[in-house]
Amino acid sequence: MGQAASDRVRLGMIGIGSRGGLLMDNLMQTPGVEIAGVCDDYAPNLERAHAATKRKAYATADYRALLDRQDIDGVVIATPLYMHAPMCLATLAAGKHVFCEKSLALTIADCKRVASAAARSAHVFQIGHQRLFDARFHKALGHMRRGDLGPITQIRAYWHRNIDWRRKPPTPALERKLNWRLYRAYSGGLMTELGSHHLHVSNWIFDHPPLSCIGYGSTNYWRDGREVFDNVNAIYRYPGDVQTIYDSLSSNRHHGMEVEVMGPKGTMELESGRMFWESPPQAVTPPDVANLVRQLEQGTAGPMPLAAPTWTPETKSNKAGVPILANWKGDDGTGLSLAAFANSVRSGEKMPGMVDHAYRSGVAALMGLQAMLERREVMWPGNYKI
Repeated sequence: MGQAASDRVRLGMIGIGSRGGLLMDNLMQTPGVEIAGVCDDYAPNLERAHAATKRKAYATADYRALLDRQDIDGVVIATPLYMHAPMCLATLAAGKHVFCEKSLALTIADCKRVASAAARSAHVFQIGHQRLFDARFHKALGHMRRGDLGPITQIRAYWHRNIDWRRKPPTPALERKLNWRLYRAYSGGLMTELGSHHLHVSNWIFDHPPLSCIGYGSTNYWRDGREVFDNVNAIYRYPGDVQTIYDSLSSNRHHGMEVEVMGPKGTMELESGRMFWESPPQAVTPPDVANLVRQLEQGTAGPMPLAAPTWTPETKSNKAGVPILANWKGDDGTGLSLAAFANSVRSGEKMPGMVDHAYRSGVAALMGLQAMLERREVMWPGNYKI
């Protein structure tokens, strides 16, 4: 039996580049979802997406024309960052549901505007943080909530690549359109494009946004006219005197990508999905000095060493660790996140906490960028208004 038309979720795609194309591929395999419209102002992207729908979907270069259509329930936005805020606000104003890729917006003020509008709207709003739908992260969070690591004392996250992030435009006029990630008018660079993922995880673990941030960034390798940093380093302060250390660079990929959550009882590496347990030392009881003096006076004290080792090399553990989730199939949560969005649109029920996830991660990434640009500590700017 075929699915009833009333059960179908009709979505429009806005922005169908590399990430948008991947999202569209997933949605076309999601039961009950119809790609009813495609939109991109770069003709090759639009043509490719339209062809993928066998030219059945409405195709346009103007996202406002897509929002005007009555046969579209919601949209998936995967455009350059500077367009996220205006597109999200226009979509909500048009009475449609929104799935927006991370990061939330290019400025903190726009993050507040979008979060406020999404919180007030009766329509579903979802941010593209697929780790929210990754079973490994949920299993790991359960371990943390039970105290299996002991108190979390530090998170260290990093994302290292060895790429220039540059596309060769067919004409010089398309340089900024195709290489938007390299220019501050359109992108926050490594902090928003990559760091927002791991900062989201950090906020999720602590169930709180960062209190403040310090950081440094520079362009010390890809000196090709780009305006964004090619390496960034930031420290975020959370309640309880706990820090998250984040760094990213694009000139070396040896360490790859990881989120290391550490406590006295062990470490969890969330991206690789492994746990490493430790046995913390017992608290040392101070020596009974009076008793020792008495033994010396009576001549009953045993031999005492004159010296002991004060330092041994502490190299990285070579333990293999144990899987956080056995028989993991390699699903990073992207497909599940889109299926969850479609189900929310179908039911009309908003996902709890989604706006907070979007706002906290978007602002945290921008706090780090601001700290680097202004070379000062940046404080949490407060919550959005409902």
